Amino acid sequence: MGLFDKKFCDFCGEKIGLLGNRKLSDGNMCKDCASAITPYLVGRKQYSVADMKEHLVYREANKERLESFNPTRTLGINTKVHIDDNQGLLLVTSSRKYRDGNPDIVEFSQVTGCILDMQENKREVKRKNAEGKEESFNPPRYTFSYDFYITININHTWFDEIKFKINSSSIEGRGSPEFRDTERQANELRDTLLNLHAQVMEAAKPKTSITCPACGASTIPDQNGRCEYCGAAVNG
Repeated sequence: MGLFDKKFCDFCGEKIGLLGNRKLSDGNMCKDCASAITPYLVGRKQYSVADMKEHLVYREANKERLESFNPTRTLGINTKVHIDDNQGLLLVTSSRKYRDGNPDIVEFSQVTGCILDMQENKREVKRKNAEGKEESFNPPRYTFSYDFYITININHTWFDEIKFKINSSSIEGRGSPEFRDTERQANELRDTLLNLHAQVMEAAKPKTSITCPACGASTIPDQNGRCEYCGAAVNG
């Protein structure tokens, strides 16, 4: 087939325009069908038509799951992490309405790590000389700005991380109130995400029975560390 031969989408069957093809390893996908792919999927061209059909099934199922997703808390500034503590789920989105765009739902148990990265941006300040040309000061002068990024490591079939910038625009001045507030929120977000996974892992540990010092019963302490029979505090 020639370079400019007509191509058809292997998903909707429509003819693909000149600049509308999204290549797969063994087929073609129009830009409209490709818009349903999660933005976190890497290496689209390595996936087959069969793989991508399976992915689109997952994306439709994710859309249905969103109907019952109800955040109990929300963290973040521009891009936000919405957390549903009752179901042990979270999602990341920059949309004002958290269901818009079909953001991927992630289970707490799928979070395997979280990295906070602060990037320093350095820019030289120059002056104009007598000829109107820019030149460096002696010694050179610089301005600095800062951006905070979160990377959530995830054990998922279709992607292994979600990375986003916390601040909406670069922050001037490391000691500024905006810098301190953003740093505080960034640390809170990182610690929260790490704790979610830790809670799931702790809950999954096998429970062992101990003898209650108050009533002598063999008991497995409840979540508050109390005997299931008499309610006395025990050391679990």
